[in-house]
Amino acid sequence: MSEPLDSGDPPAGLRLTTAEWGMWQAFRNGSEHDLRSGAPELDDPNGDHEWGPRRTVRARVVALLLLHGPSPLLGRVASLQLTGAYVTGKLDLSGGTVEPYVEFKQCRFEEEVLLHECRLVTARLIDCHIPRLEASRMSTEGDLHLPRCTVPGGVRLTDASIGTDLLLNEMTVGSGHRMRSFSADGIQVAQDLQASLVLATGEVGLRGAEIGGSLFMYGSVLRRGSGQYALYAPQMTVEHFAHFASSGPRELPVVHGSTPPDGTAWPPPDGHSHAVRRAKPFECTGGMKLDDGKFGDSLVLDEARFHLEHDQELSLRRVQTPELCFTPERPADGRVVLAGASVDNLVDRVESWPVEDGLWMAGFTYQNLIPRGRFTLAQRIQWLATATPEYAPEPYEQLATVMRNSGEDADARAVLLEKQRRRRETLPPAAKLWGYLQDWTVAYGYRPGQAALWMAVVWASGTLYFARRPPEPLRPGESPYWSAPLYVLDLLLPVIDLGQSGQWKTDGAAQWTTTALILLGWVLATTVAAGATRLLRRQ
Repeated sequence: MSEPLDSGDPPAGLRLTTAEWGMWQAFRNGSEHDLRSGAPELDDPNGDHEWGPRRTVRARVVALLLLHGPSPLLGRVASLQLTGAYVTGKLDLSGGTVEPYVEFKQCRFEEEVLLHECRLVTARLIDCHIPRLEASRMSTEGDLHLPRCTVPGGVRLTDASIGTDLLLNEMTVGSGHRMRSFSADGIQVAQDLQASLVLATGEVGLRGAEIGGSLFMYGSVLRRGSGQYALYAPQMTVEHFAHFASSGPRELPVVHGSTPPDGTAWPPPDGHSHAVRRAKPFECTGGMKLDDGKFGDSLVLDEARFHLEHDQELSLRRVQTPELCFTPERPADGRVVLAGASVDNLVDRVESWPVEDGLWMAGFTYQNLIPRGRFTLAQRIQWLATATPEYAPEPYEQLATVMRNSGEDADARAVLLEKQRRRRETLPPAAKLWGYLQDWTVAYGYRPGQAALWMAVVWASGTLYFARRPPEPLRPGESPYWSAPLYVLDLLLPVIDLGQSGQWKTDGAAQWTTTALILLGWVLATTVAAGATRLLRRQ
């Protein structure tokens, strides 16, 4: 605040009204100036009732107090605490430095509020009606509070710097004739950004935002308006948690952090807030883009509702976070994209993931699976199939690695077997036939017991056949003792010679049976060898 008025009196010729004179004295005294009538329907800043001269103060007088206000009374701290006032004209503090504490409650502004490159200590506008708020590159040492405000023309906080918390709880914001309702690209918030139960019609922009605490959007409703996205926040950095989740009637956590919630007490003392009466899910109508975001503790999408059109996405490309909680309601259309994302813990449930071609996750890596509710192996495999309409090995290998690391080796082998079956469909006919043979015999080496079973069946069948039809010796008197089991085993094992196969004469059906056993032996042995090699080489 530059060069305050030397005396406590207003400048000559300013001609203060009764309401403005009371505001002037309250400023010097550091007390609240309340102009409300006491009737809730008449005091509603969004209502249709006119507020007459008794409640009217000029924006130029407010600016004079904040930028060049008089000295406080002895033993007092100057502050502007205005309640129930109608502020006429355009409040323009752009480029100024405001040192006093500023608080507007249930005020109605006639025109937009301009705070471009304004420097404040702490500013709280609570339950106010503001046609539009322009505050790009503004900075505060403390909080900026806008709870329960109605801003039909939108808010601009591009490249703003907030010293502690930014509170937007229960704000209703529109876009006017613009695409965006809330534009805060490049904003820096030292502690929490609380935007619970917000109703935004028009794109919310947080590209490149840096939040030193957590981001809370419990029960908020975002609607895209004329743009493609309802929330456009790529390259956002959140030091701790980002919650897009449901609010609860008793446990709504809309006040966090160390900053005392003066002026924004929760729940509101009058009990009129709709959040006290019922729970609300987070809703997003339009695309939501969080690409390249970094979340220090977790990203939570719990019981949220996403209303997407066919060409819209919930995009989490290249997101990095220790924990991703993906438990929203299943989107009926659009896509969920996790390509390149990297998380440690994936908390999910089967009912949340899209079906058909609504899931893309090429290059998505995770270390642990924490399902919420029942999530069977078959459902996990279907989850991979949904994410890979065209065959890609990486998602299968990623899931198998996670299962093996958690001690579920049998499930890991089942996943890798399914990978080979998906790959088989991309091969030419001859290779595909060989793949079917490997699958039927030893399941590509991922079920070794299946190979032993086939060998046992063939060996038993051959033994029964030759036990009933023993062949004649090739050289009578020199042949070894006849043993049907050893003879068939010698035929089946192409490398080991048991001294039986070359000592007996076969013809007719016996000759064809011998040939079939030799061929089956070679096929089974080759397949077993391939399966064993794959078992040794698999990750």
